[in-house]
Amino acid sequence: MNKIKWCLEQNKGIELVEPNDNLSSAYLKDANDSLMAMKINKGTWKIVTAYYACYNAFYSVLMKSGIKCEIHDCTIELMNLFDFSDEEISFLKNLKKLRIDVQYYLKDVKEIDSELVSHFVHKCQELSDKLDFDKIKILRKDLAKND
Repeated sequence: MNKIKWCLEQNKGIELVEPNDNLSSAYLKDANDSLMAMKINKGTWKIVTAYYACYNAFYSVLMKSGIKCEIHDCTIELMNLFDFSDEEISFLKNLKKLRIDVQYYLKDVKEIDSELVSHFVHKCQELSDKLDFDKIKILRKDLAKND
């Protein structure tokens, strides 16, 4: 949780805001649009759209919980507050690294597992569907303890 504490202290880091179902739905729609784009794209844009499909799907969960963060590493760190395995967290971290490598450093594109991307987006939708007022309250309380 040391990283979460650091993220809470950063400008544009983790911040508690009002939970927003409309924004959550918009991020999930964008995630699904990116997922569809990933399936038809090749090369660099396949990686970029795969990453944003996953990132925005998870961000939709955060918006429903009233948690805002503009630092991607900190956003990914928040996965530890939810029901994600170490493998799923590593998957998103690696996908982020791949996106940066191909988009900014023009490294060779590596093949990605589209099924894992689809599974991740679907899991975020399920997590969001299961979030209720009590769970959100506990999440926000746990996060506030780090502040």
